[in-house]
Amino acid sequence: MFSARALILALAAGLAGAAQADELVVGVSWSNFQEERWRTDEAAIRRALDAEGAQYIAADAQSSSSKQLSDIESLIAQGADALIILAQDAFSIGPAVARARDEGIPVIAYDRLIEDPGVFYLTFDNIEVGRMQARAVLEAQPQGNYVMIKGSPTDPNADFLRMGQQEVLQEALDSGAITIVGESYTDGWLPANAQRNMEQILTAQDNDVDAVVASNDGTAGGVVAALAAQGMDGIPVSGQDGDRAALNRVALGTQTVSVWKDARDLGDAAAKIAVILADGVPLDDIVYASDWTSPSGTVMNAMFLEPVPIFRDNLDRVVRAGWIDRDTLCQNVAPGQVEACD
Repeated sequence: MFSARALILALAAGLAGAAQADELVVGVSWSNFQEERWRTDEAAIRRALDAEGAQYIAADAQSSSSKQLSDIESLIAQGADALIILAQDAFSIGPAVARARDEGIPVIAYDRLIEDPGVFYLTFDNIEVGRMQARAVLEAQPQGNYVMIKGSPTDPNADFLRMGQQEVLQEALDSGAITIVGESYTDGWLPANAQRNMEQILTAQDNDVDAVVASNDGTAGGVVAALAAQGMDGIPVSGQDGDRAALNRVALGTQTVSVWKDARDLGDAAAKIAVILADGVPLDDIVYASDWTSPSGTVMNAMFLEPVPIFRDNLDRVVRAGWIDRDTLCQNVAPGQVEACD
């Protein structure tokens, strides 16, 4: 895990030694655009490809695994020299990934694992994200009843996050300081599904819940809505991605932390790596890449960027980085409550 700035400088140096990219076509297969996050990633990828003279083509699977399979095949047919894939369901798209590899088209598993030794895996350290989420909630609420709202069951990141969360919470669980009274996956990472799951857990527990470890900002939004309906907004809730609405919730005090993964850096890195790979550079020669072994034992070339937890007391960091403007961050925040808003 390392800083994005060092990565960008190193990849830029790699591009300087590569051939002209003006005939290269990079295809991007998105799982969906229902979350704010992916639009930010797309803009970063487009900027980086434009700077290298490479063409961007893309498809939106709209949360459909079968559509993503045909999308990837279409991108190949359109002449993609490299593919960046945000997988809806990595298993379902396996045949298209295999076809790309057979045709010599490099594939980047973007943010979500596609378990294949010939695929380059680029993401943030999601186990560490899970640790950061759990640490923040545990510090805010060291005792009581916990709920775990996980991500999509078809996304390996959901389990990576849960692994990191469990590492941090295990001691408190063993001592009896905390008890997990509800746990659920969230189909498609959709906030509406997270809200419904949280509502069901609250009903089953007669609202006896003290903290929620939610695995991203979308699910956190659903959780906060469910809590607010019961007059429980303000209990510790985690998230990740640095969504604008979530950062506003952090400022308002209805979400404890959003682990910020600067999508601009991830998108920039993906575009640069795609161009380098399309130019014929071997996977093993990508700067800062390392051998990584998946939980099932698959060895892959991978790169992990560093996440940053954002709390009420360091919200100014995302403002200074140009990630969010102060007016959006501080909407409806009372004067004197948050330093970044004064």
